[in-house]
Amino acid sequence: MNSKVLCIVVGCAATICALSAEQTESSKALGQIKALTGNWRGTFQWTGGRNDSGSMNATYYVTGNGSAVVENLINDSTPVMTSVYHLDGRDLRMTHFCGAQNQPRLKARRIDLDHGAIDFEFVDATNLRSPDAPHVRGLGIRLIDANHLTLTFLFQSGSVESREEISLKRTETRPS
Repeated sequence: MNSKVLCIVVGCAATICALSAEQTESSKALGQIKALTGNWRGTFQWTGGRNDSGSMNATYYVTGNGSAVVENLINDSTPVMTSVYHLDGRDLRMTHFCGAQNQPRLKARRIDLDHGAIDFEFVDATNLRSPDAPHVRGLGIRLIDANHLTLTFLFQSGSVESREEISLKRTETRPS
């Protein structure tokens, strides 16, 4: 994150400094993700190597003294996937704690907040048994409006690709 420091010398020994942080696209995008705080309800649809559909709920909350957002995706009252969004310098990052019991780490490759789009690409993964083991390879977030959101997870299992599209609607007013 770029920042500017302005220092003014007052008298012989006193110095007053002010730090002015410039917002990056990544920090603005994290701000939009923070605005998702609350409970959501919707559906999921698998296509590709896997075909399935059903209901999906989600909760979002801010943690780490405002530095991260936790997303819990819930199926049948059980959290099945958790993602944590945060900044790493000028980059927006996401770690996905997958139902496949691995932890892909992704970085935003495209942020277009004018169109509500944030696209993440795979960087690496922890606990991945092999490169062919099932894991998340990408994520597309579409912030449709303050109360509607679509997540599209891209999965890879060997040479088979699947997509899971999750459409969510806010179920309660965002806490103030």
